Amino acid sequence: MTTAPLCLIAAGGTGGHMFPAQALAEELISRGWRVTLSTDARGARYAGGFPDEVPVAQVASATFARGGVLAKAGVPFRIGGGVLQAVRAMRRDHPAAVVGFGGYPSIPALSAATILKLPRMIHEQNGVLGRVNKLFAPRVTHVACGVWPTDLPEGVEGLHIGNPVRSAVHARAGASYIPPGDYPMSILVIGGSQGARALSDTVPPALASLPEEMRRNLRISHQARGEDEARVSGFYAEHGMTAEVRPFFDDVPARMAEAQLVISRAGASSIADLTAIGRPAILVPFPHATGDHQSANARALAEAEAAAVIPEAKLTPDNLAETVAAILGQPDAATRMATAAAALGRPDAARDLADLVERMAGLDN
Repeated sequence: MTTAPLCLIAAGGTGGHMFPAQALAEELISRGWRVTLSTDARGARYAGGFPDEVPVAQVASATFARGGVLAKAGVPFRIGGGVLQAVRAMRRDHPAAVVGFGGYPSIPALSAATILKLPRMIHEQNGVLGRVNKLFAPRVTHVACGVWPTDLPEGVEGLHIGNPVRSAVHARAGASYIPPGDYPMSILVIGGSQGARALSDTVPPALASLPEEMRRNLRISHQARGEDEARVSGFYAEHGMTAEVRPFFDDVPARMAEAQLVISRAGASSIADLTAIGRPAILVPFPHATGDHQSANARALAEAEAAAVIPEAKLTPDNLAETVAAILGQPDAATRMATAAAALGRPDAARDLADLVERMAGLDN
């Protein structure tokens, strides 16, 4: 019996890396591939959405961004141990392809694939390469880009693939948009774990200050950090607003499909979901993202008039309330925003990325 080809997917422990990695895993499994996820202990905690058939191989990794002097001094040794661990694993079960999605936990797998001269590629979700992807861009067969144009190192060519979306998002691609009106309206508020605080500080008072005839119709789903959950939930309750506040929603695609408006950071996965489903948005790029990549991510939506973009330095309850009221108060304009967002979407990016993986592995016949 012929053994199915193996794709080793390496990704760091954030949704921005994990969601597109999960989408590729789903697509390759549907084509008969075997898939293994390579990540570290932190990343393994974010792997719950992957198909059950995907084993999680935990490798030693570390980052220079956290810890004291001693911790940082030990980083090269931890990464080196992870590389040796990955080399041994790849010699036991030879991958037909290795795909890195960024984050320090992808270093061991990509380094081992480079040492063993295996077919390898990276996928960059943002308009600016992350540190790890920038390191490996000259050393891989392909650099697949989620946002175009992507700022690439000199001499490196990228392929515009788009950001793969999970099957739950793909199933709602192009879902009909119900414009805002004098009836219940859903607002979805989502922000990455690092960037959720500013939204939790600003969105509740902004929505509370809307005209009563608009405010009474709002049904809010607000993703807040655990330490902010009680405070945010309490604010909405005190102001008589219907809101569900959680640290994490496991049904974001469904909530987004039902939303009249999404208020979000400009992370690559959030934008991929927004454009696949097609929803108006107010984007607040996280200013401390590497290379200010969230501003780069938001630019295409702003230029297409699919989203309003508010820099965090200008984010105030009054400014945000004015923008929300302008969108919810103009149903035709909101519908045009939804249509413009959907026109930017690449809901088949997972398929196209899987095609690229198969070509790279010589299995596209």
